[in-house]
Amino acid sequence: MGKGKGRATAATKTRYGRIAPIYDFIEILPELRYSSWRKRFWEIVRGELSRGSRLLEVGVGTGKNMPYWPQGIRFTAIDLTPGMVARARQRAAKLGVEAEIMEGDAQSLQFLDDSFDAAAATFVFCSVPDPVLGLQELARVVRPGGSIFLMEHVRSTDPIKGKLMDLVNPIVRNLMGPNINRDTVENVKRANLAISNVEDLDRGGIFKIIHARKLSSFEEGSN
Repeated sequence: MGKGKGRATAATKTRYGRIAPIYDFIEILPELRYSSWRKRFWEIVRGELSRGSRLLEVGVGTGKNMPYWPQGIRFTAIDLTPGMVARARQRAAKLGVEAEIMEGDAQSLQFLDDSFDAAAATFVFCSVPDPVLGLQELARVVRPGGSIFLMEHVRSTDPIKGKLMDLVNPIVRNLMGPNINRDTVENVKRANLAISNVEDLDRGGIFKIIHARKLSSFEEGSN
């Protein structure tokens, strides 16, 4: 990772570390909307995986997805920030959820190739400094043919809304961390993942569930 990306990653880690103690509080209002989407997201994951599958959740945060995690799946969860990891562990203990939870950077995962059957992330790749690199890392640690599930907010395709998001993005990024104008669907393609389905969660098409798949070596060779 280059020096510029390293500095951006360090800044992201510091920013989220600073807000970790109050993160759930500042997300109260958005979560009123997101909770039903999280439920829908994990229903999709459940439908694609078999019992005993190994799943990596990247950017676990304070563990907001844990109440919706499907049973019978072996979870590993990482987050860039120690404060978030601590809170995720506390939530897991409170819910009686079994998972390996640790610090980790989506852009440089500490796992061997093909370690997982699937990977998942919700509202994460808006904050990863190099999202394509992060998606390539997910592809590396997921077995060939395995699924990658994302729930993300993206830049609006509406010309006016899109330009407004571009205008506001520096303010939001400096205050909170996330970029609100990324084209995550295109980034998934750039990471050489095959998109299986994209589901819009709102009428504006800003919030999406993206289901992608890691190509097998045979499929890569036939492209």
